[in-house]
Amino acid sequence: MSITALKVSQKSAAVVTGAGSGIGKSFAYEIARRGGQVICVDIDLKAAQNTATMLKELGTKAIAYQCDVGSESAMEKLSNEAEDLLERPITLLVNNAGVGAGGSIGEMSMKDWQWIMKVNLWGVIHGCHFFTPKLKGLGYGGIINVASAAAFAAAPEMGAYNVTKAGVLSLSETLAAELVGTGVNVTVLCPTMVPTNIIENSRISKEDKEMGARAMEKLAFTNSDKVARQTLSALDKGKLYMMPQIDAKIWWRVKRFAPAPYARGIGEVYKLFR
Repeated sequence: MSITALKVSQKSAAVVTGAGSGIGKSFAYEIARRGGQVICVDIDLKAAQNTATMLKELGTKAIAYQCDVGSESAMEKLSNEAEDLLERPITLLVNNAGVGAGGSIGEMSMKDWQWIMKVNLWGVIHGCHFFTPKLKGLGYGGIINVASAAAFAAAPEMGAYNVTKAGVLSLSETLAAELVGTGVNVTVLCPTMVPTNIIENSRISKEDKEMGARAMEKLAFTNSDKVARQTLSALDKGKLYMMPQIDAKIWWRVKRFAPAPYARGIGEVYKLFR
């Protein structure tokens, strides 16, 4: 089936990780609104159930599923059960689950590094590894990987988060190249600030959480619902990169065309704030 014959986002059978809140919840809702069915995956089963209940009110099939995306065996189990749960082939995967942690390199604990790598990077690797062969076999569908502008902005004291999101960006680019001609589209989402629970649940100091919340209030010029709509539409159009905010687009271009001056500049700004 041609990717243009039917939009991937419409009447899809989707697996959405981190669907209990934030961007994941918005993806689940928008997919359901477009006539799709959704397996709402989250490590917090109650949150997943709340999202699934909301989707059922739209008249669609929605299933809550508890899963630690950082666990290889748990994600393999999800991939093996998903089709039976929805009683149809999975056509859309949204790797959204993510966490936050901050701190200077050399000071942030190895435990926090391992925690964020497990969820943010390995969670996406697991999703792509187990679902890509199924989508290729189907010859139709899409994968959305949620990265961040942090993937290329490289802000100081966000080293671990930056590394995980850079990995997701590179993985998405590689996967898109491998899937050319298969009928499966890949889109990587790279937003800046979007109001979610990630700051509240991050492993950072109380002061940093308060500062992050203030910045989010002032600088978040969009919301998760709008981001989900834009990203699903980008997937339908076969767009690899989705940057929903102008600041992400500016950083992307500056970093690509003047990488060394960018690094020096952000370092000087960091020194001023320190």
